[in-house]
Amino acid sequence: MLISLVTQAQQAVPEKPRILISTDIGGTDPDDNQSLAHLLMYSDRFQIEGLVSSPSYGKGNVKEILRMIDLYEKDLPKLAAHQNGLASPSFLRSISKQGRSGKAPYVGYSQATEGSNWIIKCAKKKSKSPLWVLVWGGLDDVAQALHNAPEIEKNIRVYWIGGPNKKWGATSYAYVAQNFPNLHFIEVNSSYYGFFSNNKQLDEINPTDYFTRNIQGAGFLGTDFKNYYQGEIKMGDTPSLLYLMDGDPSRPERASWGGSFSPISYSPRVVYSAPTTLRDSVAFCTLVEFHLKGPEIQVARDSVCFWMETTYKESTQKWPGYYLGHGEYALKYVPKQAELVEYSFTSFIPELNIPNGQLVVTNSWPGKPHATDFPLGPNWFSDRSDPSFYDGKIQGGKTISRWRNEVLNDWAKRWKWLSF
Repeated sequence: MLISLVTQAQQAVPEKPRILISTDIGGTDPDDNQSLAHLLMYSDRFQIEGLVSSPSYGKGNVKEILRMIDLYEKDLPKLAAHQNGLASPSFLRSISKQGRSGKAPYVGYSQATEGSNWIIKCAKKKSKSPLWVLVWGGLDDVAQALHNAPEIEKNIRVYWIGGPNKKWGATSYAYVAQNFPNLHFIEVNSSYYGFFSNNKQLDEINPTDYFTRNIQGAGFLGTDFKNYYQGEIKMGDTPSLLYLMDGDPSRPERASWGGSFSPISYSPRVVYSAPTTLRDSVAFCTLVEFHLKGPEIQVARDSVCFWMETTYKESTQKWPGYYLGHGEYALKYVPKQAELVEYSFTSFIPELNIPNGQLVVTNSWPGKPHATDFPLGPNWFSDRSDPSFYDGKIQGGKTISRWRNEVLNDWAKRWKWLSF
């Protein structure tokens, strides 16, 4: 299906969508605060049923959600003077829950959390409308909810900001893709970059000076906004909201503020039994598994016994590898972008200390199929791969970047409400 790049007016939404947000707010990436500010200021557009803190890495927790609600409460009188139906702060506090802190183990799930239980409760609510679970971090609480209550698969729709979140949350993603292939799932690994790519370009609206022109001096939320990237717009999670604000969300292939997506029939998974070399190549966001042989040791199954280490921007990043028993060791890793990954394995087990590994990562997702891929059902969608939709190196980026001016102009109107 061809999607025109001609800009069109915002489309009517058939019904106010039911949503639950799973966010790693307060973790290592402050763009979640920007996106939560956007959600609160547009809360009249949604039936918000849950705000779950799911920091797969970093130190985020539900207190950061509550802090943002406190700011919103102070600004609410000015917002409510212009817009009916904005969410009550007390109600938002009542649906704010703590989810899992830290990555899920190798199997992809662990123990129920307040957040995963809340997902189940909302998903089981009697409604003619599906629950949209918008995931701004790892899938850990979603995977846990599906594991504990697999029957909710038919009641939920997931829009996931993947990319780096997939890199850090490979185990929970693998569990969902392998065990719930018929889930209605929009996997956004790259398109969302289009919302903040080329921030320095001379747009009608330049996200670099958007704060100065529209947010500075605009209420308590506006004052707080300066704390995130010095006020420069990133909001990498906001496309999940935009997708539900423009047109019929049951049609992922349509053009919308939140992107346009193609069905994919498999999730790429490549398994290696030894360290890779420059002869080995995978598509970005492929699930890469290393299954290594070593000595039989007396530790509990799923114990962390080795690490994969890479260097990113002069810092060391580490991914845990696990003991599966009977001398079998395994690790799951997802490269988030086209690059040459150079890595090493380190361990207290001498046989697993491997200094030099290399892997070539290409720039077209999902890439060629493999026998080890996870087969997917008819309702799994992802970034469009047609070259005409690339925004520079960003696959599918133009399906979102083309709407940025329209989106930010619309938001500027609401910031103006807070300026008086």
